[in-house]
Amino acid sequence: MNSNKKELAVAALENGTVIDHIPPKALFKVVNLLGIQCLESSVTIGNNLDSKRMGKKGIIKVANVFFPESTLNRIAVIAPNVKINVIRNFEIVDKHCVTLPDELTDIVKCNNPKCISNNEPMATRFHVLNRTNLLLQCHYCGKKIEAADITLK
Repeated sequence: MNSNKKELAVAALENGTVIDHIPPKALFKVVNLLGIQCLESSVTIGNNLDSKRMGKKGIIKVANVFFPESTLNRIAVIAPNVKINVIRNFEIVDKHCVTLPDELTDIVKCNNPKCISNNEPMATRFHVLNRTNLLLQCHYCGKKIEAADITLK
């Protein structure tokens, strides 16, 4: 084999969504958060791939699936600098970063055991107080949660 030949680490995608620049430690959290393991489409997951910007990164390619923006922005809770590429006919037609919404519904679990969201069948709601140093506040009990203490539902 020719040593000068280069190969793509991950195969090209004709149509679908590419979620790129995922920190390796967050990759499978992103998979779970988006429910990718339940999709019937072809899915490629790469972890610990070389990245000039990050050193190592994760990537997810989902064929023929175009996630709504609101769904993709959920990723910002655990991986705030992820890049989204929408592919049509092997071309990138949209490229953007995820953005953290002002309110998170049914994504994060409240750490307060007495919170109503932990004792009644209901969706959790958190307000984003600080995007830079992630800080959330429970809508129901007022408990503040920092990034290190976040537990996904």
